[in-house]
Amino acid sequence: MSQIKLITFDLDDTFWDIKSVIISAEKNSRAWLGSRVSKKINWGSFEDFMSIRQELIKDDPRLTYDLGLLRQKTICHHLKDHIHNHHELEQLVDEAYKFFLEERHKVVFFDQVLNTLEVLAKNYTLGVLTNGNADIHKLGIGHLFNFSISSIDVQNNKPDPAHFKAAKEISGIDFSQTLHVGDDPLCDIQGARNLGINTMWFNLNGLVWDADNNPPNEFNHWSEFIKLLSLHYEQ
Repeated sequence: MSQIKLITFDLDDTFWDIKSVIISAEKNSRAWLGSRVSKKINWGSFEDFMSIRQELIKDDPRLTYDLGLLRQKTICHHLKDHIHNHHELEQLVDEAYKFFLEERHKVVFFDQVLNTLEVLAKNYTLGVLTNGNADIHKLGIGHLFNFSISSIDVQNNKPDPAHFKAAKEISGIDFSQTLHVGDDPLCDIQGARNLGINTMWFNLNGLVWDADNNPPNEFNHWSEFIKLLSLHYEQ
């Protein structure tokens, strides 16, 4: 087996729990916005929230991969009945999005993620491939990576090959010498496998692999990663 030279990583639910981050960011952002309008904002239920997002995506397909723009348009939808001056509405939407983005970056890394990345960065080319809008520089880990590719950069979402092909182009490293690590069986593991990329599944919750009869190498704690990397890919 070829020696691994490039390791790419997913972010959300691979380096931290995204659900708790988004719930907190949503709650704090709504409170922040509520303090800036005179009448109570009708946020509706979670189902209403998702329905609004789907309608916005239907009108503008870019929103399937541009989560920032989707967030801004969602905020605008909830504010348009409260602020009728177009300039004031745009300004508040922009401020609200910036507030949300700051909250969205208040992550708690899984145990041993940072230590593992510090070790890996000394010996491998490291990259990020994310469908989300987390910024590794805002997270204080940008110095550990050689590049970061988001869905906005390639105008598509994993498992589409665009992220992986961009990583190959940027790094100059062949797929056979690349390892992709992520939590999502479809977007990360199968998306990479379709191109002949080696994979490691971060399976925090001990899920059963049922996509096919060829389960990937997996781990559920970052303290295991370097040992497994050596065992499976560096012999």
